[in-house]
Amino acid sequence: MPPTNHDPKDLERRARSINPGGWAVETERPIATLLGSCVAVCLYDPKLRLAGMNHFLLPSRITSASDDTDVIMAGDYSMEVLLNTMLNKGAAKQRIIAKAFGGGTIVTSILMAIGQRNSEFAKEWLEREGIPLAAQDFGGAWSRKVLFTPDGGDAFCRRLPISQPGVHEVVKAERDYEQSLARPLRPGAEKKIELF
Repeated sequence: MPPTNHDPKDLERRARSINPGGWAVETERPIATLLGSCVAVCLYDPKLRLAGMNHFLLPSRITSASDDTDVIMAGDYSMEVLLNTMLNKGAAKQRIIAKAFGGGTIVTSILMAIGQRNSEFAKEWLEREGIPLAAQDFGGAWSRKVLFTPDGGDAFCRRLPISQPGVHEVVKAERDYEQSLARPLRPGAEKKIELF
C-alpha cells in the first residue's frame, strides 16, 4: 500500500481537476473541483480504493424543446455516468459510499435557488439508489474547493469567501448561466449545434 500524503499543497499539485459537467474516476490521483451553486458528489469503493467525483450545474435535464441546456451539465445524467463508470471498473454498488459538497448561494440575485435544488437532488438520488451519504457540506454564502483522494476515500472541503481571487470567475459564470436559462429562446431562432 503506498503511503498516504495528505499535504494540501501536494494534493492540489497532483490532483486531476474537473470542470462543470465533468467527472473522473481514479485509483491513484486525487480529484479536485471548485464549486459555487454547483454540487460535486464523491463516490468511493473502499475495497478497490476507487474514487469518483462529478460536478453538475442543474439537478436534471430540462426537457422543453425550446431549451438549450447541455445534458452533461445535469445532475441526473452526471450521477448515472459516474456510478456506471465506477461499476464498469469493478466497484460493487453495495460497497459504495458517498460524500457530497456545494450548493452554495454565492449569487444573491439567483431566483431559481439552484444551489438548494442541486443539494436536494444529490441527497434524494443517493437515497433512492441506496448509497449512504457519509459526509456532506451544502449551502452557505461561499464557494468550495474540494479534493477527494482514492488512497483512503478522504474528502477535503475548503470554504472560500466570494471575494477570494478565482471565486469571482465562478460567480460570474454561474450568474451568466442562470440568466441564459431565464431568457426565453427568441421565436424563430434556431439552436446552433456544433459537431466535432
